[in-house]
Amino acid sequence: MSHTIKNKSKLVGRIRRIKGQVEAVERGLESELGCADVLMLVASVRGAVNGLTAELLEEHIRHHVVDPAHEKDPAKAQGAADLIDVVRTYLK
Repeated sequence: MSHTIKNKSKLVGRIRRIKGQVEAVERGLESELGCADVLMLVASVRGAVNGLTAELLEEHIRHHVVDPAHEKDPAKAQGAADLIDVVRTYLK
């Protein structure tokens, strides 16, 4: 079973929240909200999308590359853990 199918309801919930945030940006633009306020709304969308991306990448690494928790080779396990940490940090 694919990890995206296993976590489908959680991922769909995140997408729905992102959709709501994007709709808030649209409402802000339509109501001529100030540019600083619109930029704050856009920043929240960006953060939510980055969080979703990080989660998907981490699960992809764990399921299709190397799961550090189950890898017998300590160097490979550490390399996978480091990669996951880099992805999380980069997408903050």
